[in-house]
Amino acid sequence: MPSLPAEPATQAQPILSVSGLSKRFGGLLALVDYDLRLPAGTIHGVIGPNGAGKTTLFNLLSRMVAPTSGTIELEGRDITQLPSHRVARMGITRTFQNIRLFDDLSVLDNVKVGVQAHHSESFVAAMLSLRSFRSREAEIEARAIQLLGMVGLAGGASRIASSLPYGDQRRLEIARALAVEPRILLLDEPNAGMNQAETEALLALIRRIRDELGVTIILIAHDIPLVMNLCDRIQVLNFGQLIAEGPPQVVRVDPDVVAAYIGQPRHA
Repeated sequence: MPSLPAEPATQAQPILSVSGLSKRFGGLLALVDYDLRLPAGTIHGVIGPNGAGKTTLFNLLSRMVAPTSGTIELEGRDITQLPSHRVARMGITRTFQNIRLFDDLSVLDNVKVGVQAHHSESFVAAMLSLRSFRSREAEIEARAIQLLGMVGLAGGASRIASSLPYGDQRRLEIARALAVEPRILLLDEPNAGMNQAETEALLALIRRIRDELGVTIILIAHDIPLVMNLCDRIQVLNFGQLIAEGPPQVVRVDPDVVAAYIGQPRHA
């Protein structure tokens, strides 16, 4: 009997699948039928003019707001209706355009909070100061110091977070996000307020996070050169709709993208 032809290999399941994601605020459609199939280990960029729906997208993916319609799946599991804290524990964490640190805590303690959130101990163990709890506290501090070293802040571990320069505060926020050991890291305008040298160092850091920690990254930014130089693939939103998607060299010359950024109507 002749052998049957081998079945074609199936494409690897994306780490994140988003289908028909939409969000309405009253009469405003902030995001319309957004789709994404995100391979693990990639750096994915989302760009668009002000009001395009980028922050709404991040709020939906992190479940800080509920979608009007559509689905979000993390490694094949539907997380559309889960609360944000569960989504974070499952592996999606984020930073914010407006930095959100514990200003009065030390740099080290800011990161330790993230590590503790991911490896919570029982309240009874904490109150009794059990040996296992004390051992875990030492591990938490060691992990926090390790992450501070990765982002270049180990030397300032004892400083109060609010005393850091703006660029270092952004690095600290990234370290704290990494403390919960994410599978996907959402970076919202990560180089906002940074100078050119800080931005170039940030690009190197983001690549290290992907390469050394195996974290898949989605970032939104207004800095087009940063996105073009960093991302494997780019999506472009305009008025809540996806108008282009592809590798940087394709997206940069897309007529709809050019029109969106210079203010001309689409297909003019």
